[in-house]
This record gives sequence, structure tokens and C-alpha cells, in this order.
Amino acid sequence: MDYRLDEIDRRIIYELMRDARNTSAPTIAEQVNVSPGTIRNRIANLEDHDIIRSYTTEIDFERAEGHLTTLYVCNAPVSERNALAQEASTVPGVINVRQLMTGRRNLHVLAVGEDTEHLRRIARALSRLGIEIEDETLVESETHSPYTAFGPDEEISTPRATDVISLAGDANVVDVTVEADAPIVEQTLEEAVRNDVLDDDSLVIAIERGDRVLTPHGTTVIQPDDIVTVLSRSGDTDHVLDAFVADEAVAE
Repeated sequence: MDYRLDEIDRRIIYELMRDARNTSAPTIAEQVNVSPGTIRNRIANLEDHDIIRSYTTEIDFERAEGHLTTLYVCNAPVSERNALAQEASTVPGVINVRQLMTGRRNLHVLAVGEDTEHLRRIARALSRLGIEIEDETLVESETHSPYTAFGPDEEISTPRATDVISLAGDANVVDVTVEADAPIVEQTLEEAVRNDVLDDDSLVIAIERGDRVLTPHGTTVIQPDDIVTVLSRSGDTDHVLDAFVADEAVAE
């Protein structure tokens, strides 16, 4: 069952996402005008309901003895996806597994290796599990941000990109929420390319619409509030985002 959050719960989640290591119960309590004990109890309750699942540390593995981080974009049979994701997470070197509700490219596996041979061993281990690796790319960096809708009112805004992952070379993967007056709204992906709204260098690889994740096709029509994941081979993030945000937002 869904757990109904109130304003205090949302602020706790926001602050912990922003910087869990340096955020204390008294600090949050001061901001929301409750006692530190209330904050501690709320955190414990959120953990009990599996809303706050863990507190992770962001590591630059390249600086840590030159380790390599690779994203494997994989296919798994939908009926076996959850089980395969669990098995993939046990492969030595795998640090994150993400399941997507799509027919293909529905499993993203993030792994760290000491060198390319180590990464090849990880790839072979995934293949032996029955996971098909469709693509693999070295990850240069990754940026995390708190969910602004849970933050204080003065900080709530609609950023152009909600998440950007830099890949090897100049490429990156961008998540962006489509604004109502964006140039691409109500166009199919084929029309957007034909009308130069979306360039050939950009590939829409996933669309989150409400509680569904869609596999994009040329005939897919982009709608307001879609959360679109775009692979930009050139890495020109601003140019990619121009298609998905309103003209006045671009002007700012």
C-alpha cells in the first residue's frame, strides 16, 4: 500500500537526499519547527515502511586507483526480470541494478572493474545468467540531486534537466520533464526529427508517463509531463533540452 507523506516526511526525504552525511535530526527539526525526537521517529517510520531504503556513499572510482565504471544496457525476459536483477546484483563488481518496465533494454547494470579484463569477466557472468547485453559504455561521471518537490517552497523549481549522466567520449544521458508549451509536444518522434525539433544525434530511449514506462517508437507522440530519457551522442545537453522545454524557459 502507498504510504501517505506529509510535509515533514517530504522535507526529511529532501534533506537526506541532499546530503545524508551532514544532515542531522536537529538541523531538519529547526527548519520544520518540530523537535529532533519527532524527526528521528519519522525517519524510523519511513525506514520501517521501506520508503528510505539505505544511505549510500557516492564514490569516484576513477580516482580510487583508476577503477573503471561501466553501464551495461541489457535485455531480460519480462517474466524473469526481477529474478535476474537480483542475481545480477550478486555478481562481484556490480554496484547497481535498475529495472525498467519496457520490453527491451529493461535492465541497466552498473559495474566497477579494476581494468577492462575485469569488466569483460563481469559481462560474461551476466551473460551466463541469461541476461543479454545490448550495449555497454564507460561512465565518466554521475550527478545526483534531491527531489525539489519535497523541498522548501522557495527552492521548488523546474530544472531543465532532472538528471544527467555523462558517458565515455562526449555522450550523455539526460532525463527531462516535458513542459506543456515545449516545441516537441503533440509531435511524434519521427515528426520531431523531420521538423528539426529533435536532431539525428539524439535518441529517446525511454518515456515515463504516469505510472507507465513506454518503449519509444517513431510514431510515439510526446505529451506534456512525460519524463523523457534521451541519449545525446554529442553531449550538447542544452541543445537537446530545447525540444522539451517551453520557449520562455529557454530564453531564461
